[in-house]
Amino acid sequence: MTDEKPQKISIGFVGTQVLSARVASDELTKLRTALPGGGWHELTAEDGTIALDLSKVAYVLVDHEAQRVGFGT
Repeated sequence: MTDEKPQKISIGFVGTQVLSARVASDELTKLRTALPGGGWHELTAEDGTIALDLSKVAYVLVDHEAQRVGFGT
């Protein structure tokens, strides 16, 4: 296991549902590789394992912004 911080992602589904999770970069790579094939995929996130029906995924948003606290810029 690496010291790398998990990446925050949001997975949008056909319709209006969005699932947010924190995943390791290798899990994100596995997800991106599996997306074109559709079917079911298990994504290991910081809080547990998520079973996804990839045929229902509309988008995956990867948050590249550094976390900010407060109202300043």
